[in-house]
Amino acid sequence: MTSSESEVRAFLEGRVEAAREKDIDRLMSHYADGIVYFDVVPPLQFAGTDDVRRNFLRWFDGYEGPIGLETHELNVAVSGDVAFAHMLHLDSGTRKIPLESEVWVRSTVCCRRSNGQWLITHEHISVPISIPGH
Repeated sequence: MTSSESEVRAFLEGRVEAAREKDIDRLMSHYADGIVYFDVVPPLQFAGTDDVRRNFLRWFDGYEGPIGLETHELNVAVSGDVAFAHMLHLDSGTRKIPLESEVWVRSTVCCRRSNGQWLITHEHISVPISIPGH
């Protein structure tokens, strides 16, 4: 593993820690101003840090207390000042409305390093669906 890959892994772990703690300012410090974020909730696409911040606050508000978020199968590729990562997250916790207590989500993240700092420029979240008979 290269030092850049280690940096990106640590950077992404910091993002997960901020989400677990519902620390919106720390979480948003991981995102570039021009972030494009695709999620599973309407309107499905969020552009810019203001939209992404509101989406994260909506997500945080769905939980009583902290969010359980575990990263699994993290894969990172780095070339120069650009990084690509994909992973699975197990999202859990006590929800305010009755939903499953655990949900698996897939995440793809694109990062760019500028002035020595990694920032997320694109993120795509999806959830597996069950199709009867498959």
